[in-house]
Amino acid sequence: MSASANIAALSALADVASGTRGVQVICLGLSALDQVWRVDRLFAGNSEKIKAIDYGTLGGGMAANAAVAAARLGASVAFWGRAGNDAAGHEMKSAFTAEGVDVENFRLFPDGRSSVSGIIVDSSGERQIVNFRGLYPEAADWIPLEIVAHASAVLADPRWVEGAAALFRAARARGIPTVLDGDMADAEVFERLLPLTDHAIFSEPALTAFAGSADDKSLATLARFGCGVIAVTRGEGGVSWYENGQLHRQVAYAVDVVDTTGAGDVFHGAYTLAIGTGIDVRAAMAFSAATAAMKCRHAGGRNGIPTINECLAFMRTKP
Repeated sequence: MSASANIAALSALADVASGTRGVQVICLGLSALDQVWRVDRLFAGNSEKIKAIDYGTLGGGMAANAAVAAARLGASVAFWGRAGNDAAGHEMKSAFTAEGVDVENFRLFPDGRSSVSGIIVDSSGERQIVNFRGLYPEAADWIPLEIVAHASAVLADPRWVEGAAALFRAARARGIPTVLDGDMADAEVFERLLPLTDHAIFSEPALTAFAGSADDKSLATLARFGCGVIAVTRGEGGVSWYENGQLHRQVAYAVDVVDTTGAGDVFHGAYTLAIGTGIDVRAAMAFSAATAAMKCRHAGGRNGIPTINECLAFMRTKP
């Protein structure tokens, strides 16, 4: 990224922080209630019992964490999703409201069951996750697609396919950028959503499962779906992406890692906000990598998400 482009990108992001530039983001998909146990080591396999040194309950989910990240960074954010009309659903809704996220279209279904995750985090910040994805209707005919016209960018994860497809079609029709959080999903899910996606950002396990490999060459093979950007996040290995026939890389920012939970979600939320400001992809990748790195210095999927000004100050201290 050239110095002039860097200055322009930082200026656009600073304008969001100051309130002189508005960014409106819609995030659609999974909201889960995370139950987190902190341990000295992860399970090694087979039957065993390990001691937890700490425990907590907090909101989670890919699109949900992305929504909170975008809101903390200064965007006006709406979360569209589903949960049960149960204790977990109400707790998640309250957590969104506390973050300033619009929950008018986060529906709690009377006969539904909310998604709940159990997360084991070791002393190095690595984790193991088991998730109950919840039970609720798949139909998306109730979401108010006319509101999409006011969005700067939209994001969806692959957990609510009907909702994601409807949101992306509506955004595409209005020329609004679409960002897909490419987490683990069946191949047919990606085959349906990728043709509607402008920016597809995979995790390494999801890219391996879908494309057969997570190496850089696999990104180019997915260009057949017509996405403008195909990327894969690699944790401390940074992020690689394919754009306009070329491969690009962004190194990870070095930090003392406490917990990687939610780092990919935070990356996606920051990226969606950045693309919503109109900055270029390289600048958006750098900003998103910095935001995710800063989150990793704190325990929990949402703790430590910085403001834009904090993130920009952090980036200025790094080469």
